[in-house]
Amino acid sequence: MENCAMASSCVARGPKWGLLRGLAFAFGILIFAGPTKVEAASIAISIDQAKLVKLPDRAATLVIGNPLIADASVQSGGLAIVTGKGYGATNMIALDASGAVLAEHNIEVRGPRDNVVVVYRGAARQTYSCMPDCEPRITLGDFEPYFAERLSQTANRNAQAQGITAGK
Repeated sequence: MENCAMASSCVARGPKWGLLRGLAFAFGILIFAGPTKVEAASIAISIDQAKLVKLPDRAATLVIGNPLIADASVQSGGLAIVTGKGYGATNMIALDASGAVLAEHNIEVRGPRDNVVVVYRGAARQTYSCMPDCEPRITLGDFEPYFAERLSQTANRNAQAQGITAGK
């Protein structure tokens, strides 16, 4: 057997060294590989609608990229409720209690898909839900005075309904 104490290019031989080199190589790959990238699934939702999304086990926190576009909340049973709040696209990241990323979803919020009629008077837009009768609806992008009036009426109606309910 060759004396390896003084040789600059000594190669150890035998099954024991081959196994050790293989394990060292595999361990080195694991160290540098890091965590695998989480693939982003897509969620398509209409504005003002909610959708149930199944979360991975151990999900504790949800992060929404742009809360003006969508909102989400963790529910029991491993579910999240995602609500479309504004037009556009954003993302949602599910984290476990230690902050590790469990899942990522792309969220696309689009316009209503029900029976909607849009009326243009020049640049002024008004939106109506027609199921079966046409009624004014509050829709992002409508002409500001039209939108503000509908929103005010809805807020007043809701406040009155809560006042009547609270008085009982």
